Amino acid sequence: MKNLAAAIDFGTSKIVTFIAESGSYHRCDIIGAGTIAYDGFLDGYWNAADELVDQAIRNSIAAAEAQAHRQVRDVFIGVPGEFCRVYAIEASVTLQGADPRVTLHDVERVFARATEELQPIRGVIIHRSPAWFTVDDGKKTMEPIGLKGSGLRALVSFIVADEFFLSDLSRRIQSMHLTLNGFFSSSVGQALLFLPPEERDRTAVLIDVGYLSTEVMIVEGDALIFQKVIAVGGGHITADLAFGLEVNMTQAEQIKRSYSFQPSGADIGETRTPAGQPDREEIARVLEPRVDEISEYIRDCLDHCGVPLDNWSNIYLTGGGLAMMPGGRSYLSAQLGRTVRAPSPKAAKFNSPVYSSALGLIDLVFGSLESQEEGLTPLSRVSGFFRKIVKG
Repeated sequence: MKNLAAAIDFGTSKIVTFIAESGSYHRCDIIGAGTIAYDGFLDGYWNAADELVDQAIRNSIAAAEAQAHRQVRDVFIGVPGEFCRVYAIEASVTLQGADPRVTLHDVERVFARATEELQPIRGVIIHRSPAWFTVDDGKKTMEPIGLKGSGLRALVSFIVADEFFLSDLSRRIQSMHLTLNGFFSSSVGQALLFLPPEERDRTAVLIDVGYLSTEVMIVEGDALIFQKVIAVGGGHITADLAFGLEVNMTQAEQIKRSYSFQPSGADIGETRTPAGQPDREEIARVLEPRVDEISEYIRDCLDHCGVPLDNWSNIYLTGGGLAMMPGGRSYLSAQLGRTVRAPSPKAAKFNSPVYSSALGLIDLVFGSLESQEEGLTPLSRVSGFFRKIVKG
């Protein structure tokens, strides 16, 4: 029997509802989608009145229902990065017995020790995942079960959600006579979906430049170990263009999306603009300083995040604020002094960067549903050794 689930993702400029069912070849197939623009949030608060936020949620669900020809009765909610905090805690336990080898009980013990060291916290833990394990300070691994040694050490990531967001969305969903099935971190979802496992093992970075903010995520193993939300994004580029070129926001957005950064080494040729429209040089004088500012914030974040990033730690760019601009990824790469890659598409219909967060969320939901069906421990979503234990 196929699973059916609906998930709502809250961006800074839009609400996306996906209705999906478990697929034959992929983890899930999206059968309905509803994307509704709204005023988003900033500094932990909604930018619009309660009734406008509620209406945007209802409209998003209704649009997804109309496309899927299914009625939504229960939903999962994605918690945006702005309403989450990430804690990466190292913990260790001594292995016991005459011939000590790591057991599932030892893994549970090291998770419990990490949880003890995390306390007290403000908020609610919604994810707990391993970045790595080591036995006697040996090689890092995601499959410690059966390894022999005297001690087990682990880096465990905790995603703690703000109580305001959880209680606020619980109230809103209840008022719509829907059942709330649970909360998931949208950041965790998109990071695990778009960063390949082999690159996460070497530590990888996902940068999501959205409309009102930019999110920097660093992942190791199956864990988000660092996250920072920077309060500037693509919408600020648009606002600069509207002010500097004396056009309205709609025109400014069109100018931004059609602007080409013309990466170094490209054959630029002659740039022509329609009569009465600002020329490229005029646009560049307004647009590029803001992109430089965003790049500087990202570079400073990576330099001071406390996570060592080697040359083989790959960086990926997503989100609608910069990734969709011609040459935007190459421009950011030049500013950071590192190669910036584009994530591989994960869905035929929704392969735009603007849907990366929602796609990650629905994938995380179905990963959780699979784990529940197979009776997997909640300690990790995708770690192979847990699956091996359950399946014998």
